[in-house]
Amino acid sequence: MAAPRWRASGLWSWGNGQGLGSLFSLVSKPFCSAAAASTSVNAQRLAERLRAQKREQDTNKKPVSTNPVQRRVQEIVRFTRQLQRVHPNVLAKALTRGILHQDNNLVVINKPYGLPVHGGPGVQLCISDVLPILAKMLHGHKAEPLHLCHRLDKETTGVMVLAWDKDMAHQVQELFRTRQVVKKYWAITVRVPMPSAGVVDIPIVEKEAQGQQQHHKMTLSPSYRMDNGKMVKVRHSRNAQVAVTRYQVLSSTLSSALVELQPITGIKHQLRVHLSFGLDCPILGDHKYSDWNRLAPQKLSVGTLKKLGLEQSKARYIPLHLHAQQLILPALGSRKEDLNLVCKLPRFFVCSLRRLGLEMPNQDQNENNEAEHLGAQ
Repeated sequence: MAAPRWRASGLWSWGNGQGLGSLFSLVSKPFCSAAAASTSVNAQRLAERLRAQKREQDTNKKPVSTNPVQRRVQEIVRFTRQLQRVHPNVLAKALTRGILHQDNNLVVINKPYGLPVHGGPGVQLCISDVLPILAKMLHGHKAEPLHLCHRLDKETTGVMVLAWDKDMAHQVQELFRTRQVVKKYWAITVRVPMPSAGVVDIPIVEKEAQGQQQHHKMTLSPSYRMDNGKMVKVRHSRNAQVAVTRYQVLSSTLSSALVELQPITGIKHQLRVHLSFGLDCPILGDHKYSDWNRLAPQKLSVGTLKKLGLEQSKARYIPLHLHAQQLILPALGSRKEDLNLVCKLPRFFVCSLRRLGLEMPNQDQNENNEAEHLGAQ
C-alpha cells in the first residue's frame, strides 16, 4: 500500500486562476504591512512548488496499457513495490489470508511474489520482520514469534513452513537438511527440456561473471567435459557443491513448457541454474540466469512475445515463473502421518499458462507421476 499523496486540489484551482500570489496581494493591500508581504511571497512559492510537483507527476505517469497482459505486468510491478512500503501489520494481515495449514506445531503460508524472506541491502520489509506480529494475530498478544524453517527466493512463490517454537523449527530444518522433505516446484520454461524427463546431477559453484557489469552468479561446475568426442574428467573445484534436480515436462508447446522440478539437494538458485545452464531452458522471467555474461532483461523469441502480448522492451517486467507447488513433510512430533501441503498457482502464472497454450495437469496425472517417481526410487 503506497503512502498517501497530498494532492491539495483546492490550491490547484486557485493557482489556475489569478494565482495565490495575486489573491494574497489583494487581501494584503489595505494593511500594507511587511508581514503580509512575506505571507504573499511564501504563498507564491508554495503555489509554484505544488505546480512543479503536479507537472512532475504528469510527466512520470505511465499510460495504462490496453493490453490485458501488459496491464497485469504493471499490476505485479506496483504490487511488489507496495509490499516494501506497507505497514508491518498490513503485511502480516495479508499473510494470514494465505495460510495453507495451521496446527499446534506449524503454520504454513503462501509466500507472495517479490517479498524477501530475510533483510538485506535495500530491503525495507521482509517476512522475518513480521513473524512476531503474525504470531500475535494468530495466538493473541502473549504469543511468542514464529520461526522460519526454510527459505524461498524473493521472486519465488508458494509453500513456506513456519514453526511455533525454536525446537520444532530445528527439527523441520533437520528434515530439510537430511533431504527427507519432498519438494516439488512448477516452472514455465523458455524452450522445452530434452529429454522430457530426467535428472540433472551437476555440481554448482559461485563465480564472478565478466561483462559490462562485474557480478557474481551461481553456475555449473561439471566433473567431466567432452574432448574430441571423449568424456574427460576435469579437476574438481573445492568450492563446488553437489546439486541434483529431478525434472519432468507436464505440458509443452514448440517454444515453452510447464515443468515439475524436484530438487534433491538445496543449493542456492539450484533450479534456475540447472534449467538455464544445464538444460538450456531458462525459467520465464529469470533475468539473472538467462545469460551468463549479461545482467539484462531476458531475451525472448518473437513468437513467445506475441503470445504474451508484450514487446521486448517490456520483458524486464515479466516476473519469475517459479512456484513452490507442494511440500510433503514426514511425520513429526505428535503427528503420525505425512503432511501433504499444496499451494495453488498465483494469478500471473495461470495467465501465462493460458497465453502460452500450456495445459494444467489434472489430479490423476499428478498421482500417476508421483507413483512413477516412487517406483523409480
